[in-house]
Amino acid sequence: MKYIEAHPMTMIVIGIIGISLSSIFVKYSAAPSAVTAAFRLLWTVLLMTPVVFGSKSFRKEIRAINQHTVMLSCVSGLFLAIHFVLWFESLQHTSVASSTTIVCTEVIWVALGYCLFLKGRLSVKAVAAIAVTFIGSVLIAFADSSSGAQLYGDILALIAAIAVAIYTLIGRVVRKTVSTTIYTYIVYVSCAAVLLITCLLQGYALFDYGTSAVIVGLLLAVCSTILGHSIFSWCLKYFSPAFVSASKLCEPVVAAILAGLFFAELPTSMQLIGCGMILGGVLFYSKLET
Repeated sequence: MKYIEAHPMTMIVIGIIGISLSSIFVKYSAAPSAVTAAFRLLWTVLLMTPVVFGSKSFRKEIRAINQHTVMLSCVSGLFLAIHFVLWFESLQHTSVASSTTIVCTEVIWVALGYCLFLKGRLSVKAVAAIAVTFIGSVLIAFADSSSGAQLYGDILALIAAIAVAIYTLIGRVVRKTVSTTIYTYIVYVSCAAVLLITCLLQGYALFDYGTSAVIVGLLLAVCSTILGHSIFSWCLKYFSPAFVSASKLCEPVVAAILAGLFFAELPTSMQLIGCGMILGGVLFYSKLET
């Protein structure tokens, strides 16, 4: 643990790998997006509950947490649920590369929100790094966004990006006084509740779609939520929200490689150029923040 705290970039790398697997897993689910997302969060809550309530210090922290913090965490969970449903749905209409890349424009919305609402400041070099990563993202998305269906998927991914940016910014505020475990647990419980209500309103029965959604949900919970989103929430204690979001821009690069291996979605030359710009921008930004 001391090594990890001394080298938080290690956790950034693990988080990138975790979230990069999300789109690959989702492609294998035969259930509607809301159902797949619900199983992801239900598994996450199930796995975290023994850890939270089995620890005396965590139980004590839960009892001491104030109502305002709980409310903020629940709002964060609401936006995380919106993100999951819209992003999972976008993967049904556009390529893995485009969807994950557009979702990763979150960094733009986080940087804007950080400056407007949290009184943060970004240096000229930081803005330039974000701009480079954004341009790289646009190149990848533009490469395969010619059809109407793909455009619809791109729009869903963009809204999902804004939703997860709000989730990230709220996490920056709450994590100042609450541990990562308790914050993420409250967020995931509220997120699961929102997703279950969504399934109910849309008339979806959780177990009407075979075992794929259950298995995919478990894989997403372990690899992408606990070893992905939770790790990034932990990293907010050591890095600015803009940098944490910028690091996530590596996701489309890794996801595109995996999509090529599993689904034969080979990137075009424009996508490769975009990937290079993203990696360059993130690496440059990491040097500014560390």
